[in-house]
Amino acid sequence: MFEDLKRLNKYLSEAGYCSRREADRLIDAGRVTINDLVPEMGTKVSLGDIVKVDGEIIGGRKDDFVYLAFNKPIGIVCTTDTRVEKDNIIDYINYPKRIFPIGRLDKPSEGLILLTDDGDIVNKILRASNNHEKEYVVTVDKPISQTFIERMAGGIYIEDLGKRTKKCEVKKIDKFTFSIILTQGLNRQIRRMCEYLNYEVQTLKRIRIMNIKLDMPLGKYRELTKEEFKTLSELIIESKKTFEAKQQVQRRNRR
Repeated sequence: MFEDLKRLNKYLSEAGYCSRREADRLIDAGRVTINDLVPEMGTKVSLGDIVKVDGEIIGGRKDDFVYLAFNKPIGIVCTTDTRVEKDNIIDYINYPKRIFPIGRLDKPSEGLILLTDDGDIVNKILRASNNHEKEYVVTVDKPISQTFIERMAGGIYIEDLGKRTKKCEVKKIDKFTFSIILTQGLNRQIRRMCEYLNYEVQTLKRIRIMNIKLDMPLGKYRELTKEEFKTLSELIIESKKTFEAKQQVQRRNRR
């Protein structure tokens, strides 16, 4: 699979073990090992390395993580809080390991959502600046006009959020149905865009997230294939590099 090197202190931080500063102290004290060897400060962790603190394995190898594609039915809530929501996604899937959804899909919506126990990949996929595509098929309550298609594609100002949606790709499928590809994930975005143009969403289904397509029956899940995960990892790495380069420019400008 695609290799993603990262500094040891960042690895410990993203695994939720401690802050980067505390990780530096642990490394300096010789309490951290990579493959049972004491590393130098600044050493990078690669795919398959086993990191331990005081002999305890931290995080896991990519091969140990779970990556699922799930076809969410209407009525299921994308939350990990099983105490609050009765119809939550975690209880519905009942997977034997602790997993969590990557992003959300509204309760009245259906379709593709990814789940994992890899916190690092969640952050990379959800980072808005990465412009990762999500594709939906939507039906509305009245005939779709060319003006509707053009205005949806050009961006709609969402007043209560105080921002305009990004330009996107919108195509008419039939009299009441269209497809839309978004690169952002505002709360109830498609429904709000339609409401602004005096249309009401009747059904909303997500059929693709980046390179992962919806191809399983409603209410069922499957593991990502090796090829899907390889492509997904490559897309994430490229967008991450773009994001980090932008951060470096911003830091230089503030000096």
